[in-house]
Amino acid sequence: MSNAPPPDVTFAPNLNRSEYLPRSPTRTGRGNEENSPLLAPRVEQEYGQFDNNFPDDPAFQEIIRKAEEAIEEGFLPERIYQGSSGSYFVKDHEKKIIGVFKPKDEEPYGKLNPKWTKWMHKLCCPCCFGRSCLVPNQGYLSEAGASLVDRKLQLNIVPNTKVVKLASDTFNYSAIDRAKSRTKHSIMTKVPAVGKKFHRLGLPPKTGSFQLFVNGYKDADFWLRKFDSEDLPVSTATKLQHLFERLVVLDYIIRNTDRGNDNWLIKYEPATSTPKGDSEEGEWSLVQNPDISVAAIDNGLAFPYKHPDEWRAYPYHWAWLPQAKVPFSDEIKELVLPQLSDMNFVQDLCDDLYELFKTDKGFDKRTFAKQMGVMRGQILNLTQALKDNKSPVQLVQMPVVTVERTKEGRVRTDSDQYTQSFSHRAPFFSWC
Repeated sequence: MSNAPPPDVTFAPNLNRSEYLPRSPTRTGRGNEENSPLLAPRVEQEYGQFDNNFPDDPAFQEIIRKAEEAIEEGFLPERIYQGSSGSYFVKDHEKKIIGVFKPKDEEPYGKLNPKWTKWMHKLCCPCCFGRSCLVPNQGYLSEAGASLVDRKLQLNIVPNTKVVKLASDTFNYSAIDRAKSRTKHSIMTKVPAVGKKFHRLGLPPKTGSFQLFVNGYKDADFWLRKFDSEDLPVSTATKLQHLFERLVVLDYIIRNTDRGNDNWLIKYEPATSTPKGDSEEGEWSLVQNPDISVAAIDNGLAFPYKHPDEWRAYPYHWAWLPQAKVPFSDEIKELVLPQLSDMNFVQDLCDDLYELFKTDKGFDKRTFAKQMGVMRGQILNLTQALKDNKSPVQLVQMPVVTVERTKEGRVRTDSDQYTQSFSHRAPFFSWC
């Protein structure tokens, strides 16, 4: 378990709650022994090293505390019925959506995925089962990893995402876990002396990614169709182009295998104006142009350990947009090129991702080294494309390359060497 000190923020107890109602098993260091079962070593072994403490990000930690409080008060997460995995809208005590939680064991091919479509996929079409270039059931790490890359490069298009642990009756649990929870609650009610010895009464916490919810956004496809028929002001169109380039940079570096125009979002705020004086007939001040924002969500199918080379190519669907034909702007070059050209920065990025990915129970160093080899190759291509004044569509046409570190390890030396290798095997279908 982490030895991090408890957060400075504390919460007053709810005096109206039942004496034996257990607190959220992900809440540590608060409450009394009777109604706050501790996360014992057994729980840490099963669910990793996270305990929902984020001292470097107090704003995010406060939102998680609100989510935990809401679950305790009965405002349970609501399953999102779209998509192929178990994902949930998490609310606060005012029933306002504050985040999206995606448990590891409810991912598309997780053992507790509540969506039967993937089970049918595996049963009826095993030859096309999953993405062979991705590590299975690491989508939650991919979501958090994309947010980490976004922050390191200051792209600011991925809603803040981290790995957390939450427990809720609305999550998909096995019959055994639910039976254990009911039995412990029954014992606690009938024989409190025995029940107090349980280190957890409720359902076990699930590890998954928690992404902050963004308001006012719609699918990019919706707005892009509108923009085709309605010209944007020059300043707004320029901002959209710059934000689009940030999306390209993110997706290309993490080699996102699932980027369509329905899983990145655009927020469009119409033009506004303010009258100069109090008179209704007074002149109007300068009209402010429409504002536009972009959010890159659904980053759970990224960080492959090899380039796609079997059935499907998993292309970037933004490559067919007119914005992809415009050469990269000076704005994006000034933002990311100095960092991507620095091998020390790139290795720092790999080290930060290592700290994140190693928390997974099935973490494998060799596989992670391959994932970073693909990412380094993507960064190498992107850096060259920016220097050569290429466009996004020209970038994706460059030969894919893998850059592997000769000696993978945490110790960095001046003699570190890297080996480049090109992929000579193309997927059977190049358009999907």
